[in-house]
This record gives sequence, C-alpha cells and structure tokens, in this order.
Amino acid sequence: MSLEELYRYARDYMEPKNEGARKRFEQMIGLFMTLELPGNGKVLDLCAGTGIAGAALTKATDAKLLTLVDAREDDLKRSEEWLEMAGIEPEIRLVQGDIRGINKLVGEHDLAVLFGNTMIHFDPFDAVRIFAGVASTLSDGGVFMIEDTDRVYRILYLIGYKEFLVESKGEDHTLASVHEGYNVFRGTFKRSYYLLPGFRKVGEFDFYHWNLSSQLAIGRIFFREVQLIRAEKEGFSRLSDVLIFRGPRREIARHVLEDFSVPYKE
Repeated sequence: MSLEELYRYARDYMEPKNEGARKRFEQMIGLFMTLELPGNGKVLDLCAGTGIAGAALTKATDAKLLTLVDAREDDLKRSEEWLEMAGIEPEIRLVQGDIRGINKLVGEHDLAVLFGNTMIHFDPFDAVRIFAGVASTLSDGGVFMIEDTDRVYRILYLIGYKEFLVESKGEDHTLASVHEGYNVFRGTFKRSYYLLPGFRKVGEFDFYHWNLSSQLAIGRIFFREVQLIRAEKEGFSRLSDVLIFRGPRREIARHVLEDFSVPYKE
C-alpha cells in the first residue's frame, strides 16, 4: 500500500478540474509575483503531484525550464493541464524519485518549491537530507520555498491529537485515519487509513508533526536567509504558511551529504 493509493482519495487541492484547486493555483501565482525571485530561470518542483505549484512558479517568474519530481508517476503526467491553464510552454522534465536524494536526481536549478503541506511525510533526518540536497543543487542566488502549517500548534493544541479522525469526504466515500503507534527514533506517528463505508484499509503511514520554527532552524544551516510569510494574513486564503530560504550554502550542504547517517534502520 502506497502514498499513491492514499492520494487517490485526498487530492482535491491539486486536481486541475477542481474549482478550489484552480483558485489555489491563481493565489500561488499571485503570491510568487509579490516576491523578489529570479526570473527566466529553472524551476524545481518537489513532491510535485500534478505540478500545480511548479506551474504557478514558472508562470510568475517566466521560467524557461520546469522539472517535476514525485514518487507517483501518474500524477506527473497531469502537469500539462496546469501549464495549459497558465498559457505557458516551458521545457518540462518529469522525474520519478525520492526527494531525499534530490541531489542525485537533478542538475542545477534557480528556484525550488515543496508545496502542499507535504513535510508531514518526512522526519527530521529526512529534512536534513532534503534541505542539504536542495541547497547543493540551487544556483548562487537560488531560492527554496516550502508551504506548510504549524502542526504542533494546530493539531496538538487547537484540535488535540485524535485516535480516530475523519480526514476527508468525497461524493461516495469518507476517508478516516486511526492511530497505530509512535516511533521514538523518528518522532513519527503511525496512522492507518480506511475508506468508509466498508472500512477498507488504504494503508499505514508515518507522519511527523512539524512546527514551523524547526524547519526554519534547519533551513538556516543550509541557507543564508530565512523568512516566514503568513499567507492567509496576506490575503492568500487558500495557501498555508510559506517558508522562504535564500542563498544556498552549498559547501556545507555537500559536506553534510557526504557524512550523514540515521540512528534507525531504513
């Protein structure tokens, strides 16, 4: 059972035919256009899904190349729909792979995005490899942007951690998750997902509930500048918070990648 199976049911936010996703796409373009970003360059979209964020960033910066990386090959093929909607025709490269080894998958880029609140799939050791990998592949003036929410505050304080939780509802199904355990080495919570009615199991997944300050701190090791934008407060109601990292420290990143290990069996 894979993430591809899970995102078959939890995907409205990146589905080109979904009205909410289209509005989200327009807000991404609007946000990117307010930022000082390198233009006419190369865009790298990590955990790209259908390519909604990468297409928006390519549109906003008039980029000439868009590289999309995701473990789910079928979604990558949908990226043309967003590009057509944006009215742009950049060179496009589709890469199926694990972004924890991004430095081995792609060459140099100028802009990188990891949107869609996907950091929940990565533990702190994964995060170090991702930040180091991205920093080592960005150009000198490169920028890395992450969209995420503060789950420590939102889940552990505002909502409270739930043993059973309805995650989403579709026209003919409900997706629910159940707590299954905790990994002390990774700091991850294991949850099993089920489709209702019928209680058919979709899969088991490990999640790390990030706060934003931890990501900013890790990012500061590999980048010279960090910034947090509270997107909703800036009028972008369909976006979560956006973390911006500028000026990759590539020598540090490459040194870490050469000598980094984890205290658990992968």
